[in-house]
Amino acid sequence: MPRVTRAALIQAANALPESTDLEAIKQAMIDKHIPLIAEAAAKGANVCCLQEIFYGPYFCAEQDTRWYRTAEAIPDGPTTRLMQELAAKHRMVLIVPIYEEAMPGVYYNTAAVIDDEGNYLGKYRKHHIPHCHPGFWEKFYFTPGDLGYPVFETRYGRIGVYICYDRHFPEGARELGLNGAEIVFNPSATVAGLSEYLWKLEQPAHAVANQYFVGAINRVGTEAPWNIGEFYGQSYFCDPRGQIIVEGSRDADEVIIADLDLDMIQEVRDTWQFFRDRRPDSYEGISSF
Repeated sequence: MPRVTRAALIQAANALPESTDLEAIKQAMIDKHIPLIAEAAAKGANVCCLQEIFYGPYFCAEQDTRWYRTAEAIPDGPTTRLMQELAAKHRMVLIVPIYEEAMPGVYYNTAAVIDDEGNYLGKYRKHHIPHCHPGFWEKFYFTPGDLGYPVFETRYGRIGVYICYDRHFPEGARELGLNGAEIVFNPSATVAGLSEYLWKLEQPAHAVANQYFVGAINRVGTEAPWNIGEFYGQSYFCDPRGQIIVEGSRDADEVIIADLDLDMIQEVRDTWQFFRDRRPDSYEGISSF
């Protein structure tokens, strides 16, 4: 019997672009996403991934400790608990990127993974933390991830997560493939003029090299007061051959839906034996620098 997973990505603009009230911003974004999650479920999605730190703006455009107050524990924080309720209600796996407080003063850029019965399966913490462009001051906010590259077993496939800047590093993408990922989600926040030319290059390349599906999510709109550029949307799914099979708009809140034939992974691997022909014994220099 074919293994087809209907998957969804949600891209959205900041709900309160002029507000400085952190709690109001956070609540408005959560409130905005609840009907979008319901829309994904109504369209038959089995799995749904939200954008990077979905409940706020991309606050790394400035360095201000006030944003620490938006972090939560995972899984014991209120947003994870709410998403567990929604996952169970809609019978849909949810990947939920949240700003995580692991302990006072220690914060991670994290995604919680919840199954279609509302069970918390675990989390991925972003490994690669940029601090190299004006408006991307992430080392001020995030500790590098320390949980490896887990793959989560769900009713609708084995799911891995890579977050935003991670996508520039092929090593973790390979780890996810070797760990058995069938679908890798990359929730992101990236602006035009910086790495847009890489947006449809790197992640299809990861899909080809590791022969899995990739769901890439980018938010939309501009965010005051920083106005570091246009978050250009264009969230998409690509298949194990690196072909983009569906793509979102550049500037609209949107639920992007695709049917992913997981049997295609075996078909592609039967043709291209990349995992068989790897030479890990010859790659020792990668970790020596």
